[in-house]
Amino acid sequence: MIYIDSNVFIFASLNNEELGNNARLILEEVENRNIEAITSALTFDEAIWIIKKNRNFEDAISAGEAFLNMPGLHLVDVNQDLLALSMDIMKRYKTDPRDSIHAATAITQKANIIISEDSDFDRIKELKRRGIMEFKIQ
Repeated sequence: MIYIDSNVFIFASLNNEELGNNARLILEEVENRNIEAITSALTFDEAIWIIKKNRNFEDAISAGEAFLNMPGLHLVDVNQDLLALSMDIMKRYKTDPRDSIHAATAITQKANIIISEDSDFDRIKELKRRGIMEFKIQ
């Protein structure tokens, strides 16, 4: 099981270079159910907001619909227990709130890898981060 951080969706939507291509390949593997993947419901907000900001409202809506209808992607709700764990992660690792929510989601769902370009996740001992360019389909 892998956790997909919001920047994978953002690069897949906005980057036309190698990083974006690899992000799209990862999401294609999820859609084809070749890898089991989860992400937080928070990812929707982060990704769609950035797409709207960098493109336009229509592209953001299109990306949001694709996100919500992606086969193979399991969305995890943010609840009080998850936020309590994220607060613990913030205290232990001095992480930002959003990163802590993503980390708590990955940990509670037993994701063994988080795919992200955000090196702040490297501080969290319970997770193994793989960058978009590093991640290889098994």
